[in-house]
Amino acid sequence: MLEVDTISYKTKSANKATVNKEWVLIDANDKILGRLASIVAILLRGKHKPDFTPHVDCGDYVIIINAEKIRLTGKKWTDKKYVSYSGYPGGQKIITPERLIAKKPVSVVEKAVKGMLPKSRLGREMFRNLHVFAGSEHPHEAQKPKKIKLNTIK
Repeated sequence: MLEVDTISYKTKSANKATVNKEWVLIDANDKILGRLASIVAILLRGKHKPDFTPHVDCGDYVIIINAEKIRLTGKKWTDKKYVSYSGYPGGQKIITPERLIAKKPVSVVEKAVKGMLPKSRLGREMFRNLHVFAGSEHPHEAQKPKKIKLNTIK
């Protein structure tokens, strides 16, 4: 009878020490916001890696450049609304993406990605690995980020 090595069949669970994090650069120039955000959320979460573990931050560090050149389809520039509330009577504020991108260009991309991450301590920790910049320059050249195309991630 053939004996099978059962050690090779053990499920590997990543932890903070064994996880391999990389730096990834994405150019958001002329990309659709929702499609970009969903792929960035996958990269931040680490779901594209074979050693993905749901309870560990095993995702990559993501740098997004040219955030002010993002695209929205349809009439979302004027019809979509971001609602915030201060907690006081009459403290509800509504702003459109058109006005928000003029005020703070990176926040439109950040809000889209943050909404696709888990709503927990782990999700907030993963969000800290996202770096969004309005222009084409970024201060993370020393990390040697790998430029990727969005259609290569599945």
